[in-house]
Amino acid sequence: MREQPEQQAPPVQRLRIRYAKRGRLRFTSHRDFSRAFERALVRARIPMAYSSGFNPHPRISYAGAAPTGAASEAEYLEIGLATRLDPDDVRRELDAVMPDGLDLVAVAESPGGALADRLTASRWRIDTHVDPAALAEVVPEFLAAESVTVERMTKKGLREFDCRAAVQSLAVEGASLDLLLLHTVPSVRPDDVLTGLARVGGLEVAAAPPLLTRTDQGVLDPETGELADPLG
Repeated sequence: MREQPEQQAPPVQRLRIRYAKRGRLRFTSHRDFSRAFERALVRARIPMAYSSGFNPHPRISYAGAAPTGAASEAEYLEIGLATRLDPDDVRRELDAVMPDGLDLVAVAESPGGALADRLTASRWRIDTHVDPAALAEVVPEFLAAESVTVERMTKKGLREFDCRAAVQSLAVEGASLDLLLLHTVPSVRPDDVLTGLARVGGLEVAAAPPLLTRTDQGVLDPETGELADPLG
C-alpha cells in the first residue's frame, strides 16, 4: 500500500505582491514568469510554505495575469510563508534576484480573503500608431453601441462575445487610448476592444502593433471611477 504523504503545516503568514512586466519581458508567458518567480524564491531563500500531497508545491496564488505581449505595472500574486518576515525585506531580497524587466513594486501582508476578489477591473493605456482624428471619430461610435460582438480563439476554440459590455470608460489621448475594463466572464482584453473599434468604425491599426500597458488594477468604485489598491 502506498504511504500517505506527509501533511504540511499551513502558512503562518501570507504576503501579497505587486510586480511589473516591462520592456522585452512583456513577452514573457505566465508559465515562464511562474518558473522565474519560483527560482527567485529559492535564490532569495524565502521560507515558503508548501501544499500537502504526493507532490508538494510552494503556496503561490496568481490572479488575473496580463496577456503575453502586454506590459504591466500592476500584476499581483500571493505567497504563503512558513516563517514570518518583514514585507519590505521580502521585496528587496526577491527584487534583487528577479530578471531585469520583472520588477517587484510592493509587498504587503494579506488581510485575508481571496486576492481575486480585490481585482475587479483594470486600467489600460493603449499606444497606437493611428491618426488621433480617426480615434476621436470611432470611439464615440463604439461607446454609443449597445453591444459589439467580436471573436477570439481560446483554448476551447473560436469564441464569440460582447466586448462593449466590459468597457467602463474609453477616452482618446492623442494617439493613445485610456481604457477602464471590467473583469468579466468571458474575460475581455484590450486587443478585443481594438477589434471592436475596427468592427464599429472600420478603424485600421497600423502595421506596427499597439503597445498595451496595464497601469492599474483593483476594485472599481463606480462613482469615482477609481481603483482601490489591492494591497491596501
